[in-house]
Amino acid sequence: MRLTNHLVVFARAPRIGRVKTRLAADIGVLKAWAFARNTLKAVVRPLADDPRWRCWLAVTPDTSIFQQRFWPQSFGRITQGPGDLGRRMAGVAKSLPPGPVVIVGTDVPAIRPDHAASAFKALGRHDAVFGPARDGGYWLVGLKRRPAFTDIFEGVRWSTEHALSDTIANLKANQTHTVLESLDDIDDTEAYRRFMQTPTPSSINHRP
Repeated sequence: MRLTNHLVVFARAPRIGRVKTRLAADIGVLKAWAFARNTLKAVVRPLADDPRWRCWLAVTPDTSIFQQRFWPQSFGRITQGPGDLGRRMAGVAKSLPPGPVVIVGTDVPAIRPDHAASAFKALGRHDAVFGPARDGGYWLVGLKRRPAFTDIFEGVRWSTEHALSDTIANLKANQTHTVLESLDDIDDTEAYRRFMQTPTPSSINHRP
């Protein structure tokens, strides 16, 4: 039996003043909200339309799952659940039906279907795959989940330069991993300026 590839997009409801708060402190609440709202659409749509995987939108806060105006309608939504980022990713990855799982966020505008395809291909040879970010974190994580799910997210120092290395350190001694190309996680003014100077698809319009 062929197992299903599961692509999970972690997303926060694009509410003014509640998203990209670190970025908002530098560029303003409206610009940060516009970035979050429009990048969500631009990232999700091509991923959701690809037949090579089943796409899930994992949303937070959990109550926002019922608020249709926030979310693209192309695929099913699930809640992220409680806890820090690690607990939420572990919970979602553990609960999905059998098959490899790849998780991405929505604040990396450069994500394309080919990145997800490369991650699933890598999971044919490795137990885990990562897409490293310049800040020491990662924009993608994938787990084979065979023969069993391994929680690699416990005790990770999130939002620090140690996030990727901490996660890799949680792999078991007999597990292998590989990495994809580095992409920018748009969390601060420097990353935002680099992004604004880079040609992007016309579907991304960052005016509020």
